[in-house]
Amino acid sequence: MTQFKDGSAVSRESLPGHVQTYLAHVEEGISIRELARNAGCHASTVLRRVRRCEHHRDDPLFDTALNRFGRKEKTKGHKTMTIHSDTDWPDTAKIEAEASRILRRLAEPGACLAVAEGMENAVVVREASDGQTIRTGTVHTTIAEVMSLKGWISSAETGRVLRYRITTEGRSALKALLAAGENARTRAETEDDTPSRANRYGTPESPLLMLARRRDRDGERFLSPELVRAGERLREDYELAAMSGVPDGGWEALALKPTDGDPNAPGTEGAKARLAAALASLGPGLADVVLRVCCQLEGLETTERRMGWAARSGKIVLRIGLQQLSRHFAAHGPAGGGLIG
Repeated sequence: MTQFKDGSAVSRESLPGHVQTYLAHVEEGISIRELARNAGCHASTVLRRVRRCEHHRDDPLFDTALNRFGRKEKTKGHKTMTIHSDTDWPDTAKIEAEASRILRRLAEPGACLAVAEGMENAVVVREASDGQTIRTGTVHTTIAEVMSLKGWISSAETGRVLRYRITTEGRSALKALLAAGENARTRAETEDDTPSRANRYGTPESPLLMLARRRDRDGERFLSPELVRAGERLREDYELAAMSGVPDGGWEALALKPTDGDPNAPGTEGAKARLAAALASLGPGLADVVLRVCCQLEGLETTERRMGWAARSGKIVLRIGLQQLSRHFAAHGPAGGGLIG
């Protein structure tokens, strides 16, 4: 396990086999034949693993992450784009929490992770039905490095801005992370006997995106692209705010009282202030259904049962809430921050 100055750690054993083999050969100097003997395979198999990893070093995220495990200086001969890397990897718990959040976004149709040279943050974007690009999440590049090193994301592009997409390994990891989170919540509920309102939606598409595909009796989209963007923008702030924990009184309490936070503040502080302002603009009733469906990814049928509503009435209330939310965001300008950074 590689340790860093801030006490964080990333286990070498958690990396794909070809990465472990490469590190053992290049950084520790173990010969191909010795590695083959230890693994009980032919030397040509080990050589293919090493060459596979060498090929991946053209990926800036992968190359930067790999260098963290070895020498501080870059391996001679690799001249790839420089990714911002002044910050060490965080602890395992944060890596898994952030990876779960971003992989879930990348599992949505048409989503990719945009990474720009020299920037601290990468951005998840998705093309809307009207051709416009929606930002659905941001993550520090150190988290993206780990995701690339583990083979959860990959990019076949070159240039100043690279676009990464979720891999088959990434989808498998997402399922495992979601299952682990669900098990942890179940244990917590058992211990304190308090029902959880956590995210339990297990499919790649959110309830909002599924509803956005529906059309009314006139053939028009039930939710316009503007309403979908409003819901996605609220979810992004919710997920960032949730990293600092659930506020006193629960998320619904944010709709009942004004906040003193600065919506332009960076990180979780600004996200929580923006979320509180948006929910307060909706009021308790609309805020509850928008929060459940757009942020906590609760299905409409479940929401209707919880609220005691008639079947198929939830989507009407949700649309009214999104219309009001869209007006709120229009009055307060675009989402904070640029596309990347």
